[in-house]
Amino acid sequence: MNEGFDTVIVGAGAAGAVIAARMTERADRQVLLLEAGPDYPTPGALPQDLRDGTRNSLVAHDWGYTHKPNRRQVPFPLPRGKVVGGSSAVNTCIGLRGVPSDYDEWAARGLADWDWAQCLPAFKRLETDLDRHDEWHGDSGPIPLRRHTADELVPWQAAFLEGAAAIGMPRCDDTNHPEARGYAPHAMNKIDGERMSAARCYLTPAVRARGNLTIRANTLVRRVVFRGRRAVGVEVESPGGRVYTIAAKWVVLAAGAVATPGLLLRSGVGPRAELARLGVGVVSDVAAVGARLLDHPGAAFFLWPKPGICDLSHPLIQTTVRFRSKDGAHENDLQLQAGSAVLMPTMHLPLVAIMCQVGKPEGHGLIRYPSADVRAKPIIESRLLDHPTDRARALEALEVGRAMAETPVMRDLARVVWPPERVLGSERFSRWIWAFCDSGYHPCGTVPMGSDDDAGAATDGRGRVRGTEGLLVADASLMPTVPTANTHLPTLMIGERFGEWLREGAL
Repeated sequence: MNEGFDTVIVGAGAAGAVIAARMTERADRQVLLLEAGPDYPTPGALPQDLRDGTRNSLVAHDWGYTHKPNRRQVPFPLPRGKVVGGSSAVNTCIGLRGVPSDYDEWAARGLADWDWAQCLPAFKRLETDLDRHDEWHGDSGPIPLRRHTADELVPWQAAFLEGAAAIGMPRCDDTNHPEARGYAPHAMNKIDGERMSAARCYLTPAVRARGNLTIRANTLVRRVVFRGRRAVGVEVESPGGRVYTIAAKWVVLAAGAVATPGLLLRSGVGPRAELARLGVGVVSDVAAVGARLLDHPGAAFFLWPKPGICDLSHPLIQTTVRFRSKDGAHENDLQLQAGSAVLMPTMHLPLVAIMCQVGKPEGHGLIRYPSADVRAKPIIESRLLDHPTDRARALEALEVGRAMAETPVMRDLARVVWPPERVLGSERFSRWIWAFCDSGYHPCGTVPMGSDDDAGAATDGRGRVRGTEGLLVADASLMPTVPTANTHLPTLMIGERFGEWLREGAL
């Protein structure tokens, strides 16, 4: 082994970048941050797809994963950012925290560190909310958040809010208020149309200049190296193909909900039967690794707009409507958004959309790896809307969206073209939604944390992997249940918590 560090962080995404920045606030913490994708160290070096916060970057900085939404469908792309900044560098820039019950639910599962009261300070610490100045918001954090003003909304987005008002939805002035519900412009981490990623906001030139932080991009981590059950470093592959080992006192896996379970399996941590199938020796038999994939099912219907309404230069999303399902146990377990166009990895369609997201799905998927080869793409079975309750909630959400689309203000701009009229409003609509749903791009929960007596957990409440020492998981993989919100801000919050704990030696 060579190049000893206190801590090696694998993955420079929404959690890893935050942890590295917060840890190195103390000069006596020596940190190496590893990333498989490229690094753009200054805003001026960013390529356009990463700079443009009005739409996702789907191809140029992507891992190339696919997933099967459910058994009725063929595989679809599942974009994940392969770049310093991770998926925070390629996403839609939606800045939602979720609601207090999302985190109190974690605490109720025996995770005392994760209730709303303890997560709120981290949410405040990560942000500078440019619109809201009260007890619920931060004013000095790295991530700037703001909401589009009325004169900044493109026509389809403005009509969406008017349509929500027309069917009696309440207006929401702040989507991140603990009691928020209804229609509003999204809080978003983009300024003047530019994405404010974790890399851009946390790994600033001043942070990069710290002598105790090393960032190494284009470096593929093959596995965690153990001495007995203690993690003592990582085996990596350089861009030129050289394989070598880096020693560390702590190894922190923040590679994301798709890559982190694969790293654990290649390292000998996971279900014994899976490790045997992969031909990997057992370090720790942890049944929960990769056994449960959580995500937000998404579905949409599409409308043909009048000329000028769909402009491919318009921001893809600016607004939201959040509400509780008829029999839901959580506030805001359904979300509707207006799509200003239909953007896909290989083509763009001049249509507009109304899209739903099921925030608290009952079902879950599975992630498997075909081999222990570091370049083997995972087999991702998302199983979206396979659970009948999830289908019923998606139908409920899109029926609300359809009612909005029939209001005069929205109907004047666009008419539904897909699915066909004979499907809308019929019993076939639910089956159509199931056949045409997709991921909300919020995978999580693949290495879930839990209490000591939780057989379905892979780590404890501070990310310590069961049956090992010196190994932490600190990313969206840990989420024991999926929050009602888009998972970007919750993942940044996780990074803030772990960055503080590691900086202060609290692990």
